[in-house]
Parts: sequence; C-alpha cells; structure tokens
Amino acid sequence: MSTYLDFEKPIAELETKVAELRKLAEATPGMNVSDEAAKLEARASQLLKETYAKLTAWQKTQVARHGDRPHFVDYVRGFIEEFTPLAGDRGFGDDNAIVTGLGRFRGRPVAVIGHEKGNDTKSRLKHNFGMATPEGYRKAIRIMDMADRFGLPVISLVDTPGAYPGLVSEERGVAEAIARSTDRCLSLTVPMTAVIIGEGGSGGAVAIASSDTVLMLENSVYSVITPEGCASILWRSAEKAADAANAMKVSAQDLLGLKVIDRIIPEPLGGAHRDPAATVAAVGDAIAEALAAQAGKDGETLKRERREKFLRIGRSLAA
Repeated sequence: MSTYLDFEKPIAELETKVAELRKLAEATPGMNVSDEAAKLEARASQLLKETYAKLTAWQKTQVARHGDRPHFVDYVRGFIEEFTPLAGDRGFGDDNAIVTGLGRFRGRPVAVIGHEKGNDTKSRLKHNFGMATPEGYRKAIRIMDMADRFGLPVISLVDTPGAYPGLVSEERGVAEAIARSTDRCLSLTVPMTAVIIGEGGSGGAVAIASSDTVLMLENSVYSVITPEGCASILWRSAEKAADAANAMKVSAQDLLGLKVIDRIIPEPLGGAHRDPAATVAAVGDAIAEALAAQAGKDGETLKRERREKFLRIGRSLAA
C-alpha cells in the first residue's frame, strides 16, 4: 500500500477510489468498471503531474525523506556486482550509518561509500537514520586510501540529515573526522563521483561528496543544515521549516543554478519511491557517464581540477 505525503492527499483519494473500484469488480462477476476506473486514473495521473511540476522546497524535502525511496543498499544491489562490504575504522570501531566496500560497476572495479538510513524501525535504529559518528568518516577515509592505492574510482551515495550530533560523536572528534574525510576526497588521485540520492545534510554530506562530479536526483535536497534546524535557530520554532527550506535554496534546481552541483538526474513522475527500479537504473547511467568523462586523466590533473571546482563554488557564492 502506498504511503502518501500530506500534499498528495487529493491524489491519494483518486487512486484509492480506483483501487476500490477494481476490488469491487473482482468480487462482483460481470461488473464492468473499466471506463470509470480509466477516467479516475487519468485524473489522478494529471493531478500527479501538475502537483510535482510545482513542488516547493519544503515539499521536495518531504519527498527526499520518503520511507520508500531507494536507499544505498538498493543502489548497490542494482548496479554493483560482487559487492564486498568492508567494516571498521581500524581505530575505534564500526559505524553502520556509512557503508563501504569494493565491487564491480559495469565490469570495472570500484570503491563504494554511502549513507544507509534503513527502511524499517529495526534497520533505521541499526543505521542510526543515516547519521554517522566519527568512525563512519574514518572508515570512509580508509576506503578512499585503499582506492587511491589500487587505482579504483570512488562512487559515493549521499543520504543523511547530517552527522550524528550526540555526545559520543563530540567526544571522539566528529568535526576533525569530517574535515579529514573532506580533505581526503579532495586529494584523491582517482576519479570520484557523488550522488545526492535523498538528503544531503551539512558537513556530514560534504565529507563524502567533495568529488569531481556531484549529481542530484530531481527531488533530493542538499543544504548546510536541515530546514527544521535552520528554523529553530532563526525563529526559535521548527514550525517555520517550510520558510527555511525556501530561503536556503535546498533543491537540485536551485543548486544547479548556483553551480554547486553538476547535473540533475530526473526521477519517475511522483518521485523515486514510485518506481525504484527506474530510479536505480537512471542513477547507474549517470554515474557511468560521469566516470567516462574523467577517464584518461592523470592523478594530478584530477586533483587540480577538483580543487579549482570547489574554489569556484566558494568564489561564486561569496560574490
């Protein structure tokens, strides 16, 4: 059964009526509801199209957080062959919010890093809702070191509201871990492609997204803080989250205009959660194109161009 967002209620009513009609027809031999169902489906489809053509930044944030949206594990299952997870930071322990490993992407050996939020209560608690502790970022650094040593391209899938802000993170140096992970991205001598597949929140996202190419799914969001966090600081109320989202320019379309990202990956009508398989395939194709664009470049060229890319962003936003 579909999970509808608040702004999708009119769509939900139409699609529910269609489902009820079809169920009634199945229970009543000889009853023909095809014409009426087709009309309702057409209206629902048109309403869905109109609604998603004018989503606000806050509505896009809700879509980016949809529980049925494809997660890291879905993408790995979809286009990474022979995936072998690698755990631990070789210093303190392991962190389940960031998953890393080695595998093959369309026949090519790669290193993979990404946030995993989980898709039910048990897995969400296990992965801490995608909010990593310092161990997660130190694990990411370890995998990037390995990728650099063996000449493996790095694929990063970003989906986090931000790094875990609790006491244990602060005690173990989360700010230092994020800074070092960001620095390691920028110093890689192999190609790196990052995709914002849901939420890209704060330094927790930047730490594994400072790459040659930054891609975003159409309804994902990328920002320095969550809208609720921003609203709590500016207005002392999380109820102003919608205003904060609009002001912060969190959408893929805004960020492409600001040249913070390089490309938007279209989603199926109604969001990635309506057709996860098509979304995974589209992301795979976009990653393949991004890696192909970096092929043949030596390590020093990759480092220089990556550095210049992020310096341009800084100059542009400061202007």
